[in-house]
Amino acid sequence: MPKKENKTNAMRILDRKGVAYRPRAYEAGDGKIDGISVARKLGENVGQVFKTLVTRGAGGGYFVFVVPVAKELDLKAAARSVGEKSVGMIHVSEISKVTGYIRGGCSPVGMKKQFPTVIDESCLEQSTIFVSGGRIGTQVEVAPKDLVALIGAKTAGIAEDAPEPPQE
Repeated sequence: MPKKENKTNAMRILDRKGVAYRPRAYEAGDGKIDGISVARKLGENVGQVFKTLVTRGAGGGYFVFVVPVAKELDLKAAARSVGEKSVGMIHVSEISKVTGYIRGGCSPVGMKKQFPTVIDESCLEQSTIFVSGGRIGTQVEVAPKDLVALIGAKTAGIAEDAPEPPQE
């Protein structure tokens, strides 16, 4: 008997809304779950793999930003994109309480509440992008326009180059 596919809440939402996607699993047992490691494990271009970041605005509301894994969130551009004076990353300990997800498995699809979401405009240069499937070890490949429509996101230039990592 074939093993039943282990769908995440994010995948069930994509199914229910009729959004085409492709689930992709990667080995997470080595603890290397940062975005660049995930892109390498999937054998995909890092420009196509996006991470989901949750922030709190100066007014107290939460905002979600989705940026390429090799980039960092430009906090000033992010704040401008949502009409806030400033935004700051929430503490790791708050992620589960706010989103229902854990660090490393936070998907822009299926959070406890749909927060205002901005995806870096570079997503529009790709036919598909990868975002967390809602669990460590799982990504979903989806057309950016479908993701934007599904979660009511907007796109803006919110990513900046990350500093060079120290040489080992």
